[in-house]
Amino acid sequence: MEIDPAATAWVLACTALVLLMTPGLAIFYGGMVRSTGVLNMIMMCFISIPVVTIAWLLAGYSLAFGQDAGGGLIGDLGHFGLLGIDPTTVRSGIPELLFVIFQLGFAILTAALVCGAIADRARFSAWMIYCAVWTVAIYAPVAHWVWGPDGWLASFGAVDYAGGFVVEIVSGASALALALVLGPRIGFKSEAMRPHNLPFVLLGVGLLWFGWFGFNAGSALTADGKASVVFLNTLIAGCLGMLGWILVERLRDGRPTTFGAASGVVAGLVAITPSCGFVAPIGAFVVGLAAGVVCSYAVGWKFKAGYDDSLDVVGVHFVGGVVGCFLIGLLAAAVVSGGVEGLFYGGGLSLLGKQMVGIPVVAVFAFVVSYIIAKVIDTTFGFRILREDEISGIDLAQHAETAYTEGVHGAAPKRPGLN
Repeated sequence: MEIDPAATAWVLACTALVLLMTPGLAIFYGGMVRSTGVLNMIMMCFISIPVVTIAWLLAGYSLAFGQDAGGGLIGDLGHFGLLGIDPTTVRSGIPELLFVIFQLGFAILTAALVCGAIADRARFSAWMIYCAVWTVAIYAPVAHWVWGPDGWLASFGAVDYAGGFVVEIVSGASALALALVLGPRIGFKSEAMRPHNLPFVLLGVGLLWFGWFGFNAGSALTADGKASVVFLNTLIAGCLGMLGWILVERLRDGRPTTFGAASGVVAGLVAITPSCGFVAPIGAFVVGLAAGVVCSYAVGWKFKAGYDDSLDVVGVHFVGGVVGCFLIGLLAAAVVSGGVEGLFYGGGLSLLGKQMVGIPVVAVFAFVVSYIIAKVIDTTFGFRILREDEISGIDLAQHAETAYTEGVHGAAPKRPGLN
């Protein structure tokens, strides 16, 4: 197969959009935490870029997309350190090196998503160790199951266009395990822990939405009609997710909030990620609206269950991913999917059943392995910062810096002798 220049140009642009999503997530998460933890939160996202890149290029890519090593469970190490891949190697019409980078962007973002669950209380060095191990022990195997050559979940018939299983459910389940290992923040349930900078939140979600078009439409690996409908579905679901969330707020709380609008966009985008290449635009309406409504209620589960998922990774990404993967079984349309049909389009219960097998299997695997990794790190190195450092502020304790000179908005200090 020869390199397709048009497809290569398209995926190059989409790869840049995907790589932009992690800085966008850093701003989004940074605005959601308290003012004493904004730098740490941004740094946890940013450090995921080099750590996951190294782990991915050395072993992660080969384990995810290398030749199956048996049973559809994991790839071999034939491409360890990108061995055997050069600028002339072609995969799906584009240079394989470009495919490596495109998929790397997915792995980086997924790792960064996880850190939102442990905001304000994790040691920075422990997070770096977790990130590297997580990439090869959790993300790469699940990516192989779903997208790799002869992956068992794909062979079974479960489908995931751009990351419902691989990105959203994996990040949410991994995050829940981390939150349980580290325990709740000091003051959880008794203190208000509101976002300190809502403009940051909205700016971050805008960058995420922009990048998500590359995330989803780029997964077509070519600029064609399929990429166009995926692009449209991504827009629709983000819009309906926002409307669904603020509708719940209006009916439940009396008024919609900017934070709810931003959260609704993300919920809709999360749910359309696995389904964007399988549902028609009318299906995207349903997916986005369902995610906005369901996730707006799901974020409150942590208070009832007692786990402290600081930035609602479980309530938005895990639950949104489940919604999206589930609705494929109902709404998949052959005219978009190329043959896969859901229950409402005459496909019967077969696809729905396969999706319902994939959801708990991926969730349990990610949760158990994440819990083990976090527990080992906590036992050997220590994962949580000291109590006094958490009280005084994690930015100063872990980075010897603060985001604001004085107060949340960084007001200039008073001059001597002036009131």
